[in-house]
Amino acid sequence: MRRSLFGRTWPNAVAVVLFVFFIFPVYWMASTAFKQNNDVIAKTPVFLPLNGTLEHFRKAVSAPGFWTLVVNSVTVTTLSVLLSLVIALLAAFALTRMKFKGRKGFILVVMVAQMAPWEVMVIAVYMLVRDNNMLNSLVPLTLFYMMMVLPFTILTLRGFIAAVPAELEESAMVDGCTRRQAFVKVVLPLLAPGLMATSIFGCITAWNEFPLVLVLNKESAQTLPLWLTKFQTNFGNDWGATMAASTLFAIPILVVFFIMQRRAVGGLTAGAVKG
Repeated sequence: MRRSLFGRTWPNAVAVVLFVFFIFPVYWMASTAFKQNNDVIAKTPVFLPLNGTLEHFRKAVSAPGFWTLVVNSVTVTTLSVLLSLVIALLAAFALTRMKFKGRKGFILVVMVAQMAPWEVMVIAVYMLVRDNNMLNSLVPLTLFYMMMVLPFTILTLRGFIAAVPAELEESAMVDGCTRRQAFVKVVLPLLAPGLMATSIFGCITAWNEFPLVLVLNKESAQTLPLWLTKFQTNFGNDWGATMAASTLFAIPILVVFFIMQRRAVGGLTAGAVKG
């Protein structure tokens, strides 16, 4: 009985420790956003902002060009995710259902692209965009963000499509559907978990990306990650406003994740073991 009790207790204890370890920085960020300036820079940590204030949030939202950056971030994130889903869906279907020469090599290239560190290619990307006179534009950001998430999206959706029996499509085609109609009416609804999982990954990647937009865009063509770096005073960083901005910056992704949590987690695990 003691051994059984220990076997049930230690995983829960480890889970609690890990939860506290990972959630504490988030709590500290959010709590700092509500603290008075004296509490923010106090030598003795203030864990509970009893005398809270919303001044830091007002300062964050009133920063120059805030709403323009919001629109830019939403536009770039939405378009890059939608483009990656459309292209990846077609590519994953072809890789799964069709046999063609070079298929295995293409899959290998996709895997290599997934492992490639984009940070080391920033200079090459900058020169490419500059030579095409597209600096300070949202179009290059959208395209490159789409390419960042495309390999992961292809590999994940390939596993989901492989899990759908081909006989379902064949039955629909026997009943009078074309190949496209069979895919849209039969296969596509079954791919909802995979589409949600890859959408979450794409949103997080595009929403948080910093080095590329820092190099390519200036002023009104920037996105929200650069907004987080603007809260400085003559005495140094304004940590209260920075934490308030970071909290606001994290809320949209957290809301999307919690709404799609079950399907997203199930999609990631299912797509990893099938196909």
